[in-house]
Amino acid sequence: MRIAVAGTGYVGLSSAVLLARANSVVAVDVVPEKVRLLSEGSSPIHDPEISAYLASPELKLEATLNGSDAYRSADLVIVATPTNYDPDRNFFDTHHVEEVVQLVLEVNPEATIVIKSTVPVGYTEGLTVRFPSGRFLFSPEFLREGRALYDNLHPSRIIVGLPSKFVGDDYMRAEAHKFVELLSSAALDVKPPTMVMEATEAEAVKLFSNTYLALRVAYFNELDTYAGIRGLDAGKIIEGVGYDPRIGSHYNNPSFGYGGYCLPKDTKQLLANYQDVPQNLIGAIVEANVTRKDFVASEILKRLEFSAEHASEKVVGIYRLTMKTGSDNFRESSIQGVMKRLKAKGVRIVIFEPALEANDFFGSEVTQDLGYFKALADVIIANRASEELMDVEEKVYTRDIFKRD
Repeated sequence: MRIAVAGTGYVGLSSAVLLARANSVVAVDVVPEKVRLLSEGSSPIHDPEISAYLASPELKLEATLNGSDAYRSADLVIVATPTNYDPDRNFFDTHHVEEVVQLVLEVNPEATIVIKSTVPVGYTEGLTVRFPSGRFLFSPEFLREGRALYDNLHPSRIIVGLPSKFVGDDYMRAEAHKFVELLSSAALDVKPPTMVMEATEAEAVKLFSNTYLALRVAYFNELDTYAGIRGLDAGKIIEGVGYDPRIGSHYNNPSFGYGGYCLPKDTKQLLANYQDVPQNLIGAIVEANVTRKDFVASEILKRLEFSAEHASEKVVGIYRLTMKTGSDNFRESSIQGVMKRLKAKGVRIVIFEPALEANDFFGSEVTQDLGYFKALADVIIANRASEELMDVEEKVYTRDIFKRD
């Protein structure tokens, strides 16, 4: 099968590499540097499995800036372009998805288009109205940054959604099952659970899944906040709670808040989808993340023995803008929210971030010199503990109780 993939972020590139093991795949991006790296067999994102597979000569993968040519000859087009949350519109910004859809329909109206970008509930249904000739499916992704290909090779489930107009369409139902089999046959484990449902239901699965994960993060963060204020050992409490098999001991390490590319925007989008629907919990999950950052910032100010008249004399070190082990992505990382709160108080910020080449990040100094960073900072805040900071452990503020990857 000839497949084109629009977008080479975690979702797009992991999908392209996964399918290029047995199909002819062309990855399309608008960033020349990404295309150059892929053409040379290098990954533009940090993901060990992607890097390993790109080095394989058996991978049938090309990269191009020319979307028209790639889509024209494709049987299947996967759309994995970014959909950032727009707070002014209270909605995902989906214009990159629509740009790809328009181009595909211009050059290859017969192609099946699979939306893998995260979209609002009801979005794919709306595409069938705006582009009535289009053949659309929606398939949510459930991937971790830095382990995206691993999660595609070992999927928890495979879900494909059909817009309502295609539910009774034999050709499109067959296309949906064909895509399920395409992903399922690429898995390395026992075949995962698969579901074909309506597209709007599949969109809801994605947003509700990520919002549950955000709920779990927020829950253990609030437990940690309570323990901190009451002088209790959060680690012992969490361990005791986790022995209940209905709760478990996974995904329970406190942090500065849920961050990354998916959880903040997906929770806000789901809340927006609740307009005119009664709810309390979804809004509380979003608000809990704000409260946690407020608490963390206040704790750091205490450690600094902060006073407004001497604020500029204090230096807080931010150890890594990235939030997740093995990721080089710091979009929407919660540590940035803490940093903004400290800067609003007049505290000087210095950032140690090897993944950032610039010397400035929103008005704060950036350094790649770890020794200089350790010496300059009065307090170092780290979302996750690191061996690199053990020699200045007395300066470090982290809520990483379990100190695990």
